Amino acid sequence: MIKSLFSAAAAAVVVAAPVQAQSAQTDLQQVQRHLAGVTTMTAAFTQTDRAGKVLTGTMTLKRPGKIRFQYEKGVPILIVGDGKSLHFIDYSVRQVSRWPIGNSPLGVLLDPTKDISRFATVQPTANPEVLSVEVRDPKHPEFGRITLVFNKAASGPAGLVLQGWVALDAQNNRTTIRLNRQQFGAPVSDGTFRWNDPRRSGRQG
Repeated sequence: MIKSLFSAAAAAVVVAAPVQAQSAQTDLQQVQRHLAGVTTMTAAFTQTDRAGKVLTGTMTLKRPGKIRFQYEKGVPILIVGDGKSLHFIDYSVRQVSRWPIGNSPLGVLLDPTKDISRFATVQPTANPEVLSVEVRDPKHPEFGRITLVFNKAASGPAGLVLQGWVALDAQNNRTTIRLNRQQFGAPVSDGTFRWNDPRRSGRQG
């Protein structure tokens, strides 16, 4: 009797493993279709850093490669991706940091040609309507990692709506972004992703 129970349990594990793998692959394919289907996206965001500091603002995304994080009034910071590079602009000290979009965890959101199945793993969640995917390149740990969180919703491209993400850089600095009021497909001007260089003008925007 005990032997038969163990045999049944072992058989269940053997059956469950391929089913779970197939389910994860299906989820990744859905995420890939969603990312490919997003041309533009706007949303309000709430950002929380590792120290617990909270900032809010508006995110505007236009693929390929363009994104803008416009922070709330009074915050002298701007983050802009112009299609090639991601810029972090600090107007309070007139400094600009720049790095290739592909070297940032945000690259997965901005590059429609990126095959995430090579770098992504589905993470378990307690809610079947929530899909969590961690993306990292094991060959380039210096790029950090990002865990994307989606809600399953018919209103979003491929039946998903991005709810936010957790980014972890190579120095283990964690940043959490939560999104709301998401809108997809609205016209967005390329001028949205222009910015004033504080090293020349000192102006913000």
